[in-house]
Amino acid sequence: MPDRTDPLDLLPDSVAAAAFRRLVRHLRRRHDAQNIELMGLAGFCRNCLADWIDEAGAGLGKADARAAIHGMPMEEWKAKYQSEATPEQIARMEESMKKNADMG
Repeated sequence: MPDRTDPLDLLPDSVAAAAFRRLVRHLRRRHDAQNIELMGLAGFCRNCLADWIDEAGAGLGKADARAAIHGMPMEEWKAKYQSEATPEQIARMEESMKKNADMG
């Protein structure tokens, strides 16, 4: 249920959807922003966005939701753009994820 005290919940769905699509398209162009780096900094990545749209009722399933966010099948995206995570990136991601524990 929306929180009527949060201005975000007062936005029309069409506005929120337009902003979400802009975010996704921005991430599609910024392949240099690796998922592991997004996770380390903000505690979410492209895959999280895909999971969230599926959990919100998109009915796509994991693979199709990730393809929708990445703009291509996940395995193709990984082969083209994903680099090997360093131990430092993994450590930052793990620390960042601890901050997500209280965020439903």
